[in-house]
Amino acid sequence: MPSFFEIAILKLQGLGFFTFLLPFILTAAIIYGGLRRAQLFGEPERNVAVNAIVAFVISLFVWAAPIILGIDIEAKLSSFFIQGFSVSLIVLIALVLAGMFFPPDLAKNLSDKFKGPAFWGVVIIVALIVGGIILVSSGLATVLFPKGIGVKVSSDVFISIAVIAALVVTIAVIVRVAK
Repeated sequence: MPSFFEIAILKLQGLGFFTFLLPFILTAAIIYGGLRRAQLFGEPERNVAVNAIVAFVISLFVWAAPIILGIDIEAKLSSFFIQGFSVSLIVLIALVLAGMFFPPDLAKNLSDKFKGPAFWGVVIIVALIVGGIILVSSGLATVLFPKGIGVKVSSDVFISIAVIAALVVTIAVIVRVAK
């Protein structure tokens, strides 16, 4: 017999809670925060309503498109978020373990050692690669880039380009460190 929570989640799924409402709220909150931070419409405290309406409308446009186009995004979004959460959890556990075994002033030592822009460039590149892998493995890439749009590249060419790019980045890091 299904539990109360299973029944509730299935009812919410039937109502479109996970297909439209939750992604809509998340997108609206992110856009609202971005508008407040960018201060596009002036001082955020004076333009709360304008920021909220713009965020609401943009979010409605974003999440109406999959419904109008007939794209089922629910399973792909769920997979994307659980994979992203898993990666975040692994990083968090690694940081906790590092805090247990390394000296207490590790954060200060690392910040002194890695002040240059090269370190942050590598961090951003690694984050983009991990994000891209999660995007592709969750299936969300097929929603953002449907078949028939874009350039067709065989998997061999794609893998070759990725390996060459990885080699170039590795050589650049080695040369940079050697200086």
